[in-house]
Amino acid sequence: MSEIFLVGLTGGIGSGKSAAAEQFASMGVHCVDADVASRAVVAPGQPALEKIATHFGSSILQSDGTLDRAQLRHKVFAEPRQRKWLQSLLHPLISRWLREQLRAAESAYAMLINPLLIESGQTAWCHRVLVVDVPEALQISRTMSRDNNTAVQVQNIINAQASRAERLAHADDVLVNDRDLAHLRAEVTRLHRSYLQQCLNLPA
Repeated sequence: MSEIFLVGLTGGIGSGKSAAAEQFASMGVHCVDADVASRAVVAPGQPALEKIATHFGSSILQSDGTLDRAQLRHKVFAEPRQRKWLQSLLHPLISRWLREQLRAAESAYAMLINPLLIESGQTAWCHRVLVVDVPEALQISRTMSRDNNTAVQVQNIINAQASRAERLAHADDVLVNDRDLAHLRAEVTRLHRSYLQQCLNLPA
């Protein structure tokens, strides 16, 4: 997709993708986040927000006119048909936004962060796919603590994403994030050096 060496970063909810991305960004890597894109394309004034409000009703909007993302998430993860409708609307818009941001990269390599990297087909854009991996039980406990969700809510989100086995099958690299921040930093540093060597065609 891009002339720049591109690493796709993905993982299930609660795996620590954002924490890993922050570490890469602190090393000067240009990071583009699909979650940011998903917010940008439904900001007030964007056509997609109007379509969502028409489809789900005006109650899907908060009092300030912004999207009630928690309510939308509840609706689409409970009903696969609604999730497919939303994805067909947003995925092309998100892809366009991501491409524009990636073209602006000036670092040695860029990183695309997307929990739906595999489902969206954006692995085809990437030179390497990095999966942040943790056991499912840890995904659930972390997400319940972070988002104040129930175990059932978290399990519904996990079930709607690619399975752990499917993600790992697409992985060129795996970062096991089941320990502390120092371990995460060390793993990111190791991977960063490897990606620099690869994108600059240096011997490993």
